[in-house]
Amino acid sequence: MSPRLRHLTTLENLPRDTIERLLDRAEALRDACAHGTRKLSVLAGRTVLNLFFEPSTRTRTSFELAARRLGADVVNFDIGFSSTSKGEELFDTLHTLEAMHLDAIIVRHKQSGTPDELVGHAMSGVSVINAGDGNRAHPTQGLLDVLTIRQHRPDFENLIVVICGDIKHSRVARSDIHALTALGTKEIRVCGPSTLMPSAEEFPKVHYVENFDEAIRGADAVITLRLQKERMAAIDLPDEAAYFSHYGLDQRRLALAAKGCLVMHPGPINRGIEIASDVADGAQSRILEQVGNGVFVRMAVLNELLAR
Repeated sequence: MSPRLRHLTTLENLPRDTIERLLDRAEALRDACAHGTRKLSVLAGRTVLNLFFEPSTRTRTSFELAARRLGADVVNFDIGFSSTSKGEELFDTLHTLEAMHLDAIIVRHKQSGTPDELVGHAMSGVSVINAGDGNRAHPTQGLLDVLTIRQHRPDFENLIVVICGDIKHSRVARSDIHALTALGTKEIRVCGPSTLMPSAEEFPKVHYVENFDEAIRGADAVITLRLQKERMAAIDLPDEAAYFSHYGLDQRRLALAAKGCLVMHPGPINRGIEIASDVADGAQSRILEQVGNGVFVRMAVLNELLAR
């Protein structure tokens, strides 16, 4: 059995049994807290800090709810009023916060690798959880995505999963691929404009398909991604209408997938660009289930790292 985690900064190279342990724990905690209506005391006396250097609604709220439902105290660090806005080095901020005897720091940062740097510079026993760094990783999103798939289709060895959109700039896509690979998914296909695809060397076992009709044919789950415009340099892209025509998920394309194909999206959704409203709100959509699962996955991660 894999050892207990001290930090969670990426799913890359995480053993299958560790991922499955976290998914099992997420479901156990969901039942223990009666789907969020009962507060637990697993982390009573622990203090968790949300350290977000980028805007976030879903992830930050989800982590806060997760910590509170486990009985922890939560501090939300307001970057706009902090000394980092006055030029303080990030690691000085870290050591200042450590001196306040925190148990975990949940960090989101635009710079890839920042959570691992914090792990390397931490002077106390504080745990670091990556809530998204640059285009590198978003491990809890990867976990909640595979949990959502597993709740409907636990047979990963028989599944075809498609990820469509801006793969190159997506930390979600990378964490999804790492999790799906660890769980033994039969086939992972990525689709999008060639300018938004990573190098073939980065994911040698993933199938790159530029035509969305071809990519989604026979798929058991499809994850659509928004265009990461804030992370792009000058990239030649079609306008929004043309993008939707080539890479948008609509009812016609969904009919090409396997029966009951799961429709997923990490949010925020740009309706009419990467996904049609009637698909996002349709019977096969699991988007709101993903949001709900996010709280329980983050409870599981905090439990793994902090429970005595």
